Amino acid sequence: MNQKESIAVIVAGGKSSRMGKDKALLPFGGFSSLSEFQYSKLSGLFQHVYLSTKEEKFGFTANLVFDRMDESSPLVGIVSIFETLKADEIFLLSVDMPLVDEAVIRTLQKNNTPQSDAVIAKSPEGIQPLCGLYKKSILPLAYRHLAAGDHRLQNLLKKVHTHYVAFDSNIPFANLNTPEEYQRALLDFT
Repeated sequence: MNQKESIAVIVAGGKSSRMGKDKALLPFGGFSSLSEFQYSKLSGLFQHVYLSTKEEKFGFTANLVFDRMDESSPLVGIVSIFETLKADEIFLLSVDMPLVDEAVIRTLQKNNTPQSDAVIAKSPEGIQPLCGLYKKSILPLAYRHLAAGDHRLQNLLKKVHTHYVAFDSNIPFANLNTPEEYQRALLDFT
């Protein structure tokens, strides 16, 4: 990925049902929200950074990409991102994975090949579909999955040329889905 043309998108449109409130808006790392923390971090690594969302809900100025469908899923977000930005390739990161750092991102970028449709992190706990590079070559199959009602990214990734990059630790990929996970991440980050 050429740094000059690089695009990162933070997926921040989820329902946060296990957290009990919108986790994208929880404070983190000295910022007013996880969204702002992730946006600031990625802005130092990519030329263009966007937040993928269903609505304007952020208390800071950011580039937004709105979902173009009523359903809520990361697949809807990815399709909306490619349709809106007309990009050939994006780096995708979930808003609730604040411990993903530059080393993880650079490792994924170094493993990108012209043959890959996606380059996805794989931790000891499993595949991390919301931490990786996606190319617009996935769109035809993504549309078919949406039409069939199959929104699972892992199902899509099994059918395209996906390069999984193994990492030795689960820590960078900790998802903040519950209040307990959020509190633990706050401690880990300090």
